[in-house]
Amino acid sequence: MSQLERVRPVSGSGRPHVVVVGGGMVGLSTAWFLQEHDMDVTVVERSGIAAGSSWGNAGWISPGLAVPLSDPSVLKYGLKAVLDPDSPLYLPLTPDPQLARFLVGFARRCTPGQWMATMRKYVPINRRSLAAYDVLEAGGVKAISHEAPIMAAFLRAADAKGLEHEVELIHEAGLDLDTREVGNAELRAELPIVSDQVERAIRIGGQRFIDPGAYVAALGDAVRDRGGRLVIGSNVRALRHGHEGVTLEMFSGEPISGDAVVLATGAWLPDLAKACGVRVPMRAGRGYSFSVAVTDPANRPVPSPVYFPYERVACTPYGDRLRVGGTMAFEDTDAPLNIERVDAIVKSARPLLSGVDWDDREDVWVGSRPVTVDGLPFIGATKVPRVYVNGGHGMWGITLGPLSGQLLAQAMATGEVPPELAPFDPTR
Repeated sequence: MSQLERVRPVSGSGRPHVVVVGGGMVGLSTAWFLQEHDMDVTVVERSGIAAGSSWGNAGWISPGLAVPLSDPSVLKYGLKAVLDPDSPLYLPLTPDPQLARFLVGFARRCTPGQWMATMRKYVPINRRSLAAYDVLEAGGVKAISHEAPIMAAFLRAADAKGLEHEVELIHEAGLDLDTREVGNAELRAELPIVSDQVERAIRIGGQRFIDPGAYVAALGDAVRDRGGRLVIGSNVRALRHGHEGVTLEMFSGEPISGDAVVLATGAWLPDLAKACGVRVPMRAGRGYSFSVAVTDPANRPVPSPVYFPYERVACTPYGDRLRVGGTMAFEDTDAPLNIERVDAIVKSARPLLSGVDWDDREDVWVGSRPVTVDGLPFIGATKVPRVYVNGGHGMWGITLGPLSGQLLAQAMATGEVPPELAPFDPTR
């Protein structure tokens, strides 16, 4: 049965009541847009608003870079990950048969043809992602997305070939992307924080960035201010389906019932969604970040994000500081922070940036990004009536979270699945 056949408009005895499980960007965006369709919402969050991967990520709203992770070059990084502890892709050496099966399935998709097929599925939602932010901000969410290019910089000029090839493929897939070469003088004038050892830079226009923790907190406030209920510190044990709705059984506290439920729990999604027919494998690809002080007051705040594609290091303005992040670590979802991963990012980033104090590190963080084996998120109805999911966005939860919430809310309110969601059927 297709998703189109499974979706029915959510209804109740009065105003429909939907319970959204997950208080990150994806879950709260879904709740906000459900309110736009005159539905009551309750958001249930196990830890805290933006406590997961929505807090310490790079905060890029970057439709130009929201591309499949299954680039053939990932296989090269996979070999390096086994041999080099400082590799941006980190694989633990402890035996994990489930992870091994996931990685084999992922590797099978790392071909040019598979990458292009997956990219073409992203293009329609990438085109609309910025507009969803405009709707949130015009609708009363007291937060700002900052328009700014992303500057891709390369220590060696030859290293830019990979990004140039990717840009060509993005254009071939049908997505317009504004890129241009930036000369050394212009780069130094615009971003003096970039090391003078950097030989080449490419500006990627039409992007934005946010402080993700503050933005998601403002989104949560907006949901509450519009009558939504936020239940923080409650973990869902199981779903119990009834004739008129769905009840969430909690590990502690009273059950919570609604006419429908949306599971938006990020890397923890399989805990509840697998029993609802969501069987595509997913793993936590954990990212690390921290902030550093910018030592020259004339360079504060840094005006735009900087990306070092070869080293896989992302830098974002963070008030008067700079947030530095990287790593795709396939560790357990709830594993403790591994400070060696932070040290590896510092080692890679040190020659790339100047005018920062690497010893003044704050906000050290790890978050679990939900990576599906086929590189596509889950957005839509499950096989269990009235149970929906919104997750598995990998590295693009900030970029695509508001739009996926908007499109899912539209499907739930009208019973019609937007064509952009067809590739992301959770039960594919």
